[in-house]
Amino acid sequence: MKRPVGLGLAGLAGLACLGLAGCAQFDKALGQQQADVYFQQTTSVSFKMKVRAACNGLPNVKAVPLATGVPLASAIDVVVYNTTGASDADIARLEVCVNKFAPQVVGVDFQDASDDS
Repeated sequence: MKRPVGLGLAGLAGLACLGLAGCAQFDKALGQQQADVYFQQTTSVSFKMKVRAACNGLPNVKAVPLATGVPLASAIDVVVYNTTGASDADIARLEVCVNKFAPQVVGVDFQDASDDS
């Protein structure tokens, strides 16, 4: 049995709209940037919280909320900052800030938030 042409075109238009909305959300997620700060294994939770607070609020740098429902030690194993929209100067300021806490801070990794590698 044939469907009316109008119904088929309306369905395609609806799918196209959903597809575009999905693409917009996907593109938004791809545009997210983050900085992951790594510590020596023996670094205390309180020290990690100190670093998190000290470098939070730099221009275009915002600490990612800590996970809830897990022990704080697990939630703050790596300090993560959202750096979406950060300029090279903003990133340099963040690096200077976290490097003040060496040798407990052993590295900073800048990446797309959607990077699963």
